Amino acid sequence: MAAVILSATEEGALADTLGQPRVRRLVDLAWSGGALPIVVLSPDPSGAVAASLAGTEAIHGTPAPVDSGPVGQMVRGIELAMSQVAEVSAALLWPARLTWVGPETITSLIEAHGSDPRSVLRPGWHGELGWPVLVPIVHLEALRDVPPDQMPPDVIETLVADAPSRAVELGDPGVVHDVATPFIDLPPYEGPPAPIAGHVPEWGAEVAAEAGLPDPAG
Repeated sequence: MAAVILSATEEGALADTLGQPRVRRLVDLAWSGGALPIVVLSPDPSGAVAASLAGTEAIHGTPAPVDSGPVGQMVRGIELAMSQVAEVSAALLWPARLTWVGPETITSLIEAHGSDPRSVLRPGWHGELGWPVLVPIVHLEALRDVPPDQMPPDVIETLVADAPSRAVELGDPGVVHDVATPFIDLPPYEGPPAPIAGHVPEWGAEVAAEAGLPDPAG
């Protein structure tokens, strides 16, 4: 499961966020949540963005041409991730302004992908959809077909018009509250209201059901 962190500017990528460059914080969160490979895509004329990632599991990538639009950056990031790990099955598209996402949310989205591998997964908080959005690689060609003039939320809306998708309520305010909300003012983290991957049967439950026996879990 790849994480593709997207910053439109070098300044945004390096902005101080709780004592760290913004993208360095996001890389640490992605890695803690279980994402790998991790790609940071941003302008970097001074080399400071790449330097801020030293010692992490992330790679820095050069953005796609500006005229390819936001969707071009998303596709470019996914392609870079696939060049690092060929068997990547999905990518988390993560605008860098969403700095307060918790690592538990990344883990939850990865788990949900395991039980629903073809759906675009969109994290939610109190019914509002946010980021990062998990896009299975099987929908990469459909993503390429999205017009370049669409902004990131519209890119996802266009994609899910044809691709299966699912909202995943995670109880994480960081999926919708970006850097405009100071960390201290965030609503409390609540956690998902139900198991993200759905009910996992106890060992032997399926065999018992087929034999007409009671569930071994009682």
